[in-house]
Amino acid sequence: MLSTQDEVPADGAAETAEERDEELSPEQAEILGLKAQIAEMKDEILRVRAEMDNARKRAERDVEAAHKYGQERLVNELLPVKDSIDLGLDAAHTATDLDAIRQGMALTAKMFSDFLDKLAIKVVDPTGERFDPDRHQAMTMEETADAAPGTVLRVMQRGYVLNERLLRPALVVVAKAPNA
Repeated sequence: MLSTQDEVPADGAAETAEERDEELSPEQAEILGLKAQIAEMKDEILRVRAEMDNARKRAERDVEAAHKYGQERLVNELLPVKDSIDLGLDAAHTATDLDAIRQGMALTAKMFSDFLDKLAIKVVDPTGERFDPDRHQAMTMEETADAAPGTVLRVMQRGYVLNERLLRPALVVVAKAPNA
């Protein structure tokens, strides 16, 4: 059974939405408006969720690529040093002139030092400085009258610092006062 609102006009033409809105009470019109707003907001939420999901996936791909290829620049800087080492090893097998090998090794060492400089890695070489347990590791102590107690006499292995953060402490021999 049809209600009066659902009845089809006698001439057979369907009612338009505007004609129905005119027949609705203000409360019913407000409900319809709110339902339309809810539908729009649901659609907008779905679009925002999709955009967020796409951004998350894109960020994950970027992070994965950074992990996978992030060391490419570092490796490209190291390859010439590796090439120089290989050339030096080849020369060591056939060379009779030790000076040429020394020069090649010095060049390779300089290339590597330049590489460390590009990375902002600084050498810790504390010979003659006061022993600092935060930057140095004492391997042994030697009695000497030539240096003040607690002074670094020799460096057994240099340390390295990256942007003021200690990568490796210097291994040192520390002076102690001679026993009288």
